[in-house]
Amino acid sequence: MDIKQLKFLIALEETRHFGQAAARCHVTQPTLSMRLRSLEEELGLELVVRSQRFEGFTDAGLRVLAWARTLLAAHDGLYAEAAACRGHLVGTLRLGMVPLAGFDPMRLVEAFSVPHPSLRFQLFSLSSEQILEGLARNQLDLGLSYLDRLDREHFESLELAQTRMGLLHDRRHFNFDTPALSWESLVDLPLGLLSAGMHFRQSIDHGFRSRGLSPQARLETDAVHQLLQAVSAGLCCAIMPLESGLDDFTEHLALTPIEDARTLAPLGLILRRGAPRSALADACFSEARTLLGLETAQ
Repeated sequence: MDIKQLKFLIALEETRHFGQAAARCHVTQPTLSMRLRSLEEELGLELVVRSQRFEGFTDAGLRVLAWARTLLAAHDGLYAEAAACRGHLVGTLRLGMVPLAGFDPMRLVEAFSVPHPSLRFQLFSLSSEQILEGLARNQLDLGLSYLDRLDREHFESLELAQTRMGLLHDRRHFNFDTPALSWESLVDLPLGLLSAGMHFRQSIDHGFRSRGLSPQARLETDAVHQLLQAVSAGLCCAIMPLESGLDDFTEHLALTPIEDARTLAPLGLILRRGAPRSALADACFSEARTLLGLETAQ
């Protein structure tokens, strides 16, 4: 067994496709399949359910995957620890982020990359639940998510900000003369909203319901870029984080603050407490506290 076989196995889990897993690992598909069969023979277990395409993992395969993730985290952590001892941060920082986070993740990327030019970054747009799962399974190093349902026994966090809301609109189609808008003034507007169940949408729904208001969404989607397209086309306005920078995408977009509008929970940077966790995640979490002047949430 070698570390590449474990990387092949995890790539297959993440892509759910033999060809894509091989491309991610920079090998041919026959090579990937051969190395995985070799791993199965060595362990005396069938790990992958095969037909003409990838069908999933066996029960034994799922159990082996858990160990593979732990071993790879330890492997990457060893190299990151060695680099840290030399005064360098190297490797890839995997950061999961909720959509429409009211904190610009590029602030973190810049804060880490300036003193550590060899550091690479992978950014993933995920739900709060997916971020916590990814951290627990060592698929992510850090998470940028809401803190209301955080299990403090297993995760520690740095509170970043309360996310205030504004109305994103295209000046060519909608114009507002006031410096801020009330919730009541939004009811009759054509609104584009994130899909029901998403954390940011829950905060919007709460803002309306707490005032006895029932707006009708013209468009709902789970993709931020589709909201931007709809707003730019004049189909709707969208409630967005004020500090999101989305109004900078074109000269016609504007973000007007909404009075007393913020998400139900603060946003935070999250790190798993349990071992193994990478030296890279530890170092970046610690640097974020110092560089951004943050305090660990209790």
